[in-house]
Amino acid sequence: MKDEKQNWLDWAVELQSLAQSALYYCKDKYDIERFERIREISAEMISQQADMPFEKAKDLFCCEVGYQTPKMDCRAAIIEGDKILLVQENDGRWSMPGGWVDVDLSVKENTIKEVKEEAGLDVTADLVIAIQDREKHNQPRYAYKICKVIILCTVIGGHFEKNLETVDSGYFSMDELPPLAEDKNTKEQIAMCFEAAGAEHWKTQFD
Repeated sequence: MKDEKQNWLDWAVELQSLAQSALYYCKDKYDIERFERIREISAEMISQQADMPFEKAKDLFCCEVGYQTPKMDCRAAIIEGDKILLVQENDGRWSMPGGWVDVDLSVKENTIKEVKEEAGLDVTADLVIAIQDREKHNQPRYAYKICKVIILCTVIGGHFEKNLETVDSGYFSMDELPPLAEDKNTKEQIAMCFEAAGAEHWKTQFD
């Protein structure tokens, strides 16, 4: 059973989505004013439940237009033998290279770009391991939906260089994983990547 905080988040997300869609389609100025207020209320709910300043909640939660769809996040699984490549972020935690999919790039193009930026490697993007509803696999839950695409990649060149997003990289086996950025990848997701890499005919997993 969901706790009270989870219920409030669900209600706020639904209110924001309904208001955003209505603002895209409605023409009456009075209706627009009402739906803008509903959207503002949803941000106030998020602000209070997440203990963050209202303006920050509003910027994160109420900045898009049009019919609301999930954001896209891509992650690259690069496996050498029994080890997977992870990059270390500024907070000390580790994750598979990846990030938001840019609006002018495909998932494949963005995955290749993110690996180059975060790990310094040139790769080919070979196989879609999984397409996941992030909130079913990663915590904490965000106030917006995220579609997570995990791609099996092969290194063809390059080397790591420290950058704005990552401070180190390394290959790790399942029994020696470092502290993970579990909002981005979990031990279970990494295990799935190993399974996909070793499978003769992998069937893409999706929620």
